[in-house]
Amino acid sequence: MASPSSKAEEVRKATTFHPSLWGNFFLTYQPPTAPQQAYMKERAEVLRERVRKVLKDSTELPETLNLILTLQRLGLDYHYENEIEKLLHHIYNSDYNDEDLNLVSLRFYLLRKNGYDVSSDVFLNFKTEEGGFRYDDTRSLLSLYNASYLRRHEEKVLDEAISFTRCCLQDILVLPESPFAKEVSSSLHTPLFRRVGILEARNYIPIYEKEATRNEDILEFAKLNFNLQQLIFCEELKHCTVWWKEFQAKSEMTFVRDRIVEMYFWMNGACYDPLYSRSRIILTKVTGLIAIIDDMFDTYGTTEECLEFTEALGRWDESAVHLLPEYMKGFYLFLLETFQSFEDVLGPEKSYRVIYLKQAMERLVQLYCKEIKWRDEDYVPTMSEHLQVSEESIGSIALTCAAYVGMGDIITEETFKWLLSYPQFLTSFGTFVRLSNDVVSTKREQTKDHSASTVHCYMKKHGTTMNDACEKIKELTEDSWKDMLEQCLALKELPKVVPRIVFDFSRTADNIYKDLDALTSSEALKEMIQLLLVEPIPE
Repeated sequence: MASPSSKAEEVRKATTFHPSLWGNFFLTYQPPTAPQQAYMKERAEVLRERVRKVLKDSTELPETLNLILTLQRLGLDYHYENEIEKLLHHIYNSDYNDEDLNLVSLRFYLLRKNGYDVSSDVFLNFKTEEGGFRYDDTRSLLSLYNASYLRRHEEKVLDEAISFTRCCLQDILVLPESPFAKEVSSSLHTPLFRRVGILEARNYIPIYEKEATRNEDILEFAKLNFNLQQLIFCEELKHCTVWWKEFQAKSEMTFVRDRIVEMYFWMNGACYDPLYSRSRIILTKVTGLIAIIDDMFDTYGTTEECLEFTEALGRWDESAVHLLPEYMKGFYLFLLETFQSFEDVLGPEKSYRVIYLKQAMERLVQLYCKEIKWRDEDYVPTMSEHLQVSEESIGSIALTCAAYVGMGDIITEETFKWLLSYPQFLTSFGTFVRLSNDVVSTKREQTKDHSASTVHCYMKKHGTTMNDACEKIKELTEDSWKDMLEQCLALKELPKVVPRIVFDFSRTADNIYKDLDALTSSEALKEMIQLLLVEPIPE
């Protein structure tokens, strides 16, 4: 009989992923706009102040709502957070025309998105006796559709609005001459609230450019702003790629999939404001480390080897390297070096944050051990039992912690204590990511020696097919969005950036797991990566 270590070697040799689609491309790539960076910054500063004046001069409610929405969709809103917050506060306390569906929908969307507890009863006024909604045009219909996705539990009028508007929009989609065809198609695929902000900016700029009512200063600023961000992103990705090459040189884990570009793309979507450069880099590295550990526990390591790694990780010291099998030693030392580099970059005043990140990583690996136990015993837990482990083993707490580690003074030690108290808001987020992942990965993973997913748990309990179980799990992901929106309103004492980052993570997860596990089948991300990181927007 083969020993456990020889069995592990067989698995390591047999399991393969497609190679990196990018190789060393980003080690040397610079967008063609790089030589104009100094001019672009100077010009962008002029335009930023012109647009600020446009925002300050906006007095009419419809104009103001459309302007705020436009700045958000173009990725410019972070330049004007104070001005937008003042405007929204004024809008919240002002009268408005509650007979205008487009205006009512935009107002509801922007206020609820920004944490105002507005009532969905405003839409009851538009209900018809037949069960539909009164609307004047496609724009109003789209606004209602997008607003309805900020629904919470027991908001029947918003559930009904989604069903009604979706049917109407699908009918419009078959009319190719409709000027709203592209917008409708995008919304049916991903409602506005759930889109990744930086990708929405890249996609919306060409659409805004064709609008008759566009503001030329806003348009030019949006193009320059995106292209300047792209230059920053490419430098960060170069740094992360160098780090990954160091891992490959120091580790014997030749079986690990190279997805550093895709990981950066994913983490960028959760923290894309220029202010969060350090967070993007830390996040990408932590994601890379977690992916290696996850592959090790899922596929490559024996149970004994994984338990040895768990013990070593709890020590966070080079002296623990002797506990590990030979192929893990280089990786373990590299992990320690990486976490030390986080402390060095943060400096003495903020290096304490890494302690919390270490705690989150330790807990993550301990949860992997529980899943290994289920796998070894062929145990299929109940859905509730599964989620108690897997809503966190998906990496939700560890990655959120990594994002906060790299941020400025607005994040305090109280933020980390709140995070590691495992609040309901974060467990709902973890549930959403877990369910989204399981729906697209279960069919692939069922062919391997893998622990049961939530899909299997549902199938066992209800005696359904995999397809029926997946449809039910999709319904539960919708419940998770509702949970997060409800729970977010209770986080009044935390800085707004804290829940905002969690929602941005949810958006990126929705994007990655929309149709398949795009991190594993990374060809699905190639075009989006090309648009975000390679191709500037023509001026």
